[in-house]
Order: sequence, then C-alpha cells, then structure tokens
Amino acid sequence: MINSVCFDDVLLVPQFSDIISRKEIDLVSCIDNRYRFRLPIISSPMDTVTGTKMAHAMSDLGGLGIIHRYNTIADQVAMVNSVLDNDYLEGNEVIGVAVGASGDYLERASLLASAGAKVICVDIAHGHHALMRHALKTIRNTLGNSVHIMAGNVATLKAFNDLSDWGADSIRVGIGGGSICSTRIQTGHGMPTLQSILDCAKSDRDTTLIADGGIRTSGDIVKALAAGADFVMLGSLLAGTEESPGDTIFSNGGQRKVYRGMASKDAQLEWRGHAASEEGVSSTVPYKGDLKDVLDSLEKGIRSGLSYTGANNLKELRSKSRFIKQSSAGQRESFTHIMLNDM
Repeated sequence: MINSVCFDDVLLVPQFSDIISRKEIDLVSCIDNRYRFRLPIISSPMDTVTGTKMAHAMSDLGGLGIIHRYNTIADQVAMVNSVLDNDYLEGNEVIGVAVGASGDYLERASLLASAGAKVICVDIAHGHHALMRHALKTIRNTLGNSVHIMAGNVATLKAFNDLSDWGADSIRVGIGGGSICSTRIQTGHGMPTLQSILDCAKSDRDTTLIADGGIRTSGDIVKALAAGADFVMLGSLLAGTEESPGDTIFSNGGQRKVYRGMASKDAQLEWRGHAASEEGVSSTVPYKGDLKDVLDSLEKGIRSGLSYTGANNLKELRSKSRFIKQSSAGQRESFTHIMLNDM
C-alpha cells in the first residue's frame, strides 16, 4: 500500500527571506515557450465557471480561461469570437477552449482553432485512457504545433508521462479532489491531489503541470506550486463570481449562484440528455462579486506564501521549499480557532 499526503497533511517551513516588499515577487508562469501569464491561475472548463465573461476577465487579469464544451460547436465558436472581438485592441488573444475525446472533438477543435483559440484542452475525467491517446495523436497530426494541447485529468506519474508522449503540452493533474466531485465515493478510485503533483513533478518530460482539484485556499495554491505545479486550475474558488455563467439567485436571505460538477446528474441531463455514471453533485455557492477582487485576494496570499519561503519567483519556490507533515492536532491549530476557545 502506498502512503500519500493531502494539502492539509503538510505545511511549508518558513525560511530566511530578504524580500522587502511582496510586490517584488514575480508570479509569471509559462504554459509553453510561446505563452506567458502574469498569474499561474487557469479557470476550469465547467459550464458554471468559464463562459465568455470569465474567459475575457481571466485574460484581462493575467490568467487563462478555458471555455467549456457543453454546448454546440457553433455556440462555442461564437463564444471565442466574442472574447477575441472584445480583446482585439488590447492584444490579449490567448483563449483556451475544451473539447472531448470522442464524437465531434476533431471538428470542434479544428473550427475553434480556426476561430483563434490558442489552447485546446482535451477534457475527460479519466485521462489515462485509449480515447485520450487517440484524440491527442489525431489533434496533433491535424493541427500540428499551431495550438497548445492541454490534456487530463491524470493522477499518476505513468499517466503523466504517457499523455506527454501522446502529444500533450500541458497536463491537468488531480482525480477526485474537486469540491463537487464524487468520483472517489462512486468508484473507489483517486489519489490526493497533492500526492499526484509530487509524483508527476518527477517526470523528465518537458510538459507543463497543472494542479486541478482539492484547492480551497491561497495556501493550497502555494503548496501546489511548491510541490511542482506550474499552474493551478480553479473551479469552486472562481464559481459564484459576477463573471461566472448563470443567474444570481436569492436563497435564505442571500445571493447565490449555481455550481455543479459536469458529471452530476443535472449537468449530464442538460448537455447530453441522459446521465451515465454520476460522479459529481450540483449545488449553489455564495455570490462573491467581481472576479478581480477574488483574484486579488488569492494573489496576495500567493505572494505572502512565496515571501515566507524567501522565494522571488515560482522557480525559487520549487527549489527552496521544504514540506513537513502535521498531525491532526496541528491541522486544527492551523485553522482559525478562536471560536472553539469560546465554547
């Protein structure tokens, strides 16, 4: 049996720092040798996270948005056109889109690339699969190196290396850790996301690692980046913002927005008319306001995290970081616990 660690199992050891101002810290990360982003944050290709408004806002704010695939090809192409029309004068034209690994995926990828999408995300729950292998090779043979191909999700080093060899430029790492994902409960399969990152970071392939799932705080983002991730992909942390798709509803005296897993029954019935294996749930989250405020808060936490390690950039964070395990008592101590003391 293999031992593994979750985000809450570990802490980063504070180290000597000569960083005078956190503004000095450089969070720029490259998804490949062409595209650089000011923030190492990617929004998830979910229909309650990334549509036109989110993709446009992520581009403006220094990250990357992956427009979801749960619509017709024409609708998705129109979404890309809308974002690029808005961004034309600003020159922010790195737009990501998701496709599947069967059915119309090749036609969809080709038309989206023609519309100007630069990142094609082959988006399936279990990425270490024959369908993924065929899709990656087919898209690469058809589109060549004109697009960046993202793939996933995977949980193991073997899977990471295989997807890289099949043609992926970047790979989403994490299975079963999402806040509205029930894969581990339904199937008994998965791995703690942090352990998957630690394992996949050992790869000798020159492939970008994207941590995806189980990230709840800016501290978790710092841990993921320290463990070897180049980017993090966020769903629940960005859901409920003004820019996320869906209407704002009023419930129990507050404003909320729908957030659902794409393997949930509700989502499957809406986008393909039937539900197969139900490995997600549908819920609502509090309305969070503008995406800019959410990203600003996360960025401040990430910069603080790097300063505690004495790291000026993400490369230094990965090389300098030291993890320690904490006990269950340590986990409780790590959270704000003043209310517990009053009980």
